[in-house]
Amino acid sequence: MTIRSLLFALPLLLAGWVSVLIAVALVTDEAPAYVVLFPSTQLMQHLPAGSAIIAASQLSITVSSAQPGYAKALYASGARLVLPAGLPGCLPLPAGFRSATQ
Repeated sequence: MTIRSLLFALPLLLAGWVSVLIAVALVTDEAPAYVVLFPSTQLMQHLPAGSAIIAASQLSITVSSAQPGYAKALYASGARLVLPAGLPGCLPLPAGFRSATQ
């Protein structure tokens, strides 16, 4: 593999990984928290009801809520990029497997 092909492949790999995380955040409600990258002032003023800010920095905030469809609510409130936080792996465990192991 040449340097040129590596420089082409790494951004594609990163974009694919972030795309999977975005899909997991939007499709499932399994994440215990969400990281919002580059939060806007609009988002900070209009956080969905029941939001709990766990951590904050200039580049991101980590929020949590028991509300179903919370990632979609964050996007509706003005979030630019929402990623799941605190998942045990790349994808959530199926409900049957999770209850059998606990």
